[in-house]
Formats: sequence, structure tokens, C-alpha cells
Amino acid sequence: MPDTAKLILGEKSYDLPVITGTENEKAIDITSLRNSTGYITMDSGFMNTGAAVSNITYLDGELGILRYRGIPIEQLAEQSTFVETAYLLIYGTLPNKEELGKWSQALTENSYIHEDMKHFFDGYPSTAHPMAILSSMVSTLSIHNSWALKPNLNEAEKYRMFVLLLAKMRTIAAYSYKKSIGEPYIYPTDNFSYCANFMNMMFAHPSRHYEVNETLVKALNLIFVLHADHEQNCSTSTVRLVGSSKSNLFATISAGIGALWGPLHGGANQEVIEMLEQIRDDGGNVKKWVEKAKDKDSGFRLYGFGHRVYKNFDPRANIIKKSANEVLDALGIEDPLLEIAKKLEEAALSDQYFIDKKLYPNVDFYSGIILKAMGIPVNMFTVMFAIGRLPGWLAHWKEMVEAPDFKINRPRQIYHGPAINNYIPLDLRK
Repeated sequence: MPDTAKLILGEKSYDLPVITGTENEKAIDITSLRNSTGYITMDSGFMNTGAAVSNITYLDGELGILRYRGIPIEQLAEQSTFVETAYLLIYGTLPNKEELGKWSQALTENSYIHEDMKHFFDGYPSTAHPMAILSSMVSTLSIHNSWALKPNLNEAEKYRMFVLLLAKMRTIAAYSYKKSIGEPYIYPTDNFSYCANFMNMMFAHPSRHYEVNETLVKALNLIFVLHADHEQNCSTSTVRLVGSSKSNLFATISAGIGALWGPLHGGANQEVIEMLEQIRDDGGNVKKWVEKAKDKDSGFRLYGFGHRVYKNFDPRANIIKKSANEVLDALGIEDPLLEIAKKLEEAALSDQYFIDKKLYPNVDFYSGIILKAMGIPVNMFTVMFAIGRLPGWLAHWKEMVEAPDFKINRPRQIYHGPAINNYIPLDLRK
């Protein structure tokens, strides 16, 4: 394969370097295009634009491959934990026993938020969306950590920041839930693992005993691992874009949370549950709604099936489907929504229309089912996604700011508005 690409503009030709990735992906390097030709490229939505050379995550949508730092997601899902996977993504290698112990201990010790921040929670109405609270409170962390606002952090300060955000994000998330239901906040404890600690803060109550269910802890750990990174998605790209201004990491992550909030991104598993509720409220005739999904004029679409990136199957879906069955069996839940979900999955997997279009259930379909079975309210689904995706955001931020070619991001545009348009004084306007 050539190591250059030739661009012909009129009578002139230009040689552009070709970059080859580890898995033989090809990119035409147009870094100097505007300076040498006066042209830019147009790529609405950046679907064909590589914004970074990254060592973090590799995915192949055609073959259904997802790897963190080269390790297949299947292996991490089976053998790793969210805490260990977070370290892997951020620092590039699996931690040894000493490193993992220090990392885990630091997460436990930094779980508390400043007591003054509880006053902010008290000021929010009970109807406030947990994502709004999460985004605001992550940004508010900067008030109590002014040392982290300088534009260049050393390695020890970065480590401290990563620990602080990973530890406190789950506490903020749990407090936002408690606020929404009017229950007292539950402090984190040193006695639980990362995920068990979160579940205890979510569901424990001072007046009653709460038993942490290890099957649910395992499932939540799996959900976090599967969502920990996914290459240059909308929220990760947002983190890179905002972080490129040397904005502090609290503000940068808050912006990523805002991007994730959108229904086309992090809200997909919430859309799944709302779709199931729609089918239930209509009488639960799954076959009818499958037919509607096949009708382009119906305006109805099946959420949780197919994926923008994966053109065959979502490798995370195969893993999480098993977990969904384990959770439902362990809880012995009989829920009409979950029964509809099972029927919908069966219908879609056996219907030739969906098979031909490769519209297989994706990770959002099964994660929505698991979260609902666990008792996580629908408006908390995207919050769970944010907790899981945080290590990826931190890893990409670290990679970007430490890159030798670091610069502020500044996309270009083609202007299609009016040409020169002179100002008309108000009394002369018609």
C-alpha cells in the first residue's frame, strides 16, 4: 500500500501522508492541507474524520471487535473489575498487586464529598433530573479543590484528580437519587467494593437493614466495564474538545456529562424502557410493534437494536445478555416490561427483516433491562452510563494533554450565509 495519497486540484497535485494504525486502519493526514492548498475538507458530523491518534481503545464495527489497550472486552468482562479496568484505560497497563491495592484504597478514602456540598443538594427541587445535578456538582467540586484549577498538573496531581473524580462521582450520583425520593443521604463506607458501596448509598436507609446482593454487584460491575470507553464517541470527543482549551478537568468532565445526556447518545437505554412501556400500555402485542418497526411510514423505531458503529453485532451485547438472565433469575422478578423485552428480543432475532439488516439487540437493550430489574429508576440510567464512561474520558484527556502535538481544537466551516450585507438604520427598515 502507498504511504502517500495524491490529491489533484486543477492542474496541481499534492502528496498527502498516509497513516497506518496497529490493526492496519488507514488515514490520509490532511494536517497541512489548508496551508498548502487553501482548501479544507467537509465532513458533516465528523463521521470520516480522525481527530486523534490514540492508544486507548480499538473497535472494529464490521467484525464486532472491542479491545481496551489491546485486551479483548470479553476477557475484561469475565476476569477484571471496573476499578482495575479504569486503571488499565488511564495508565495503559494492568496494575500489579501493589498498584491495584493503592488505587483501590485511594478510591475508598476519597469517596466522601465536602459537607458544604450537601447544601447545594438541598437547594435543588426534588424534580431535578439527576444528570443536571451530576453535571453541576462535578463542576462544583472545583470550588473545594482550587489546587486543580491550574492549566498544567504534574503526574501526582493528575493521579489525585483521577481518584477524586472516580471516587466522588458515584457519591454525587447516589445523593442525587436520594434527593429525588426525599430520603436521607447514606455516607460511603470502607467495608464495600466500588460497586457495592454505590448500591449501598443508593438503597440503604437508616431505619432498615439493606443486604447488598452480590449478583447485582457483579452485574453493575459488568455494566461499568462494558461502558468504560468506546473510542471517539460524542461525549469523549466533547471531553477532548473542551479539555483542549486547558479548561480544568472538573469543567471538562461536566461538559462530557452534558454531551452524554442526549437521547442519541447516553439516553439510549432509557429509550429502551420507554419503548417497552409504550408497547405494554398498548396491550403488549409484540408482533404488532415489530411490524410497525419494519414500516418506514409508521414513525416507530425499535430502540436497543442495531448500532451506529457495529454493522454486525455489538460484542458487549453477547456478554451482557448472560448477565441479564442471571439477574432476572436471581431476583425472581415477574415484570410485564421484562416479559415484553424477552418476546421482542426473540421476535427480532428470528425475523428475517432484522437478520438481513443486522439489527441485533445491543448493549443498551440489555443494560436497560438489568438496571430496571435492579431498581434503578429510568431517570438514573444515563447517570449510570456516566459513571461507567468516566475512566474513558479521563484516559482520553490524559492522552491528549500529554501528546507532543497538543493544541486547542478548532474545526473549520464553509460559510453559506449572505454576502456583504450593510447595516440598515432602524427608521429605514420596512
